[in-house]
Amino acid sequence: MQEEINNCLAVLKRGGLILYPTDTVWGIGCDATHPVAIDKVYALKHRVESKSLICLVNDFKMLNQFVEEVPEVAYDILKYAAKPTTIIYDDPIRVAENLIAQDNSLAIRVTKDDFCKQLIRKFRRPIVSTSANISGTKTPTSFKEIAPEILEGVDYVVNLHRTKKSGKPSAIIKLKNDGSVRVIRE
Repeated sequence: MQEEINNCLAVLKRGGLILYPTDTVWGIGCDATHPVAIDKVYALKHRVESKSLICLVNDFKMLNQFVEEVPEVAYDILKYAAKPTTIIYDDPIRVAENLIAQDNSLAIRVTKDDFCKQLIRKFRRPIVSTSANISGTKTPTSFKEIAPEILEGVDYVVNLHRTKKSGKPSAIIKLKNDGSVRVIRE
């Protein structure tokens, strides 16, 4: 696993794209602070920039470094969630502008996947995590279902968990600073 982490770090540091297994589905990833890399993700997915992307952090400490103010209820939601849960936070900071939604929010998941946690901890920045498919097409449930266009469009494909069936996409909750909560995807 260490060699895979090192290979990913080299690609991420130069603004490249990785294809990697996450705690949910296979994801296309890049440095969440690198606007050119994020543009590459949008182009590869044929996705309009107004449809924002998710990024991963490795723990609560990192979450606090990239959100102006994390509402207290977020910690309880994440602590007791039965499945991977992404929260959309108001007022993200220290990420690329083109990653932030028009309403000044950002979807962030604290990953529980060991590979992702180690990679992000060593990279010291959030990593974009968007499903490995062209926008509007079905999310692959395994590595073998990933389209050739995606495989050829990234700079590095992680050589782990390729035979494992992917999980389901994460739950998504929008958590406003005023305390309001809205479930986007269960």
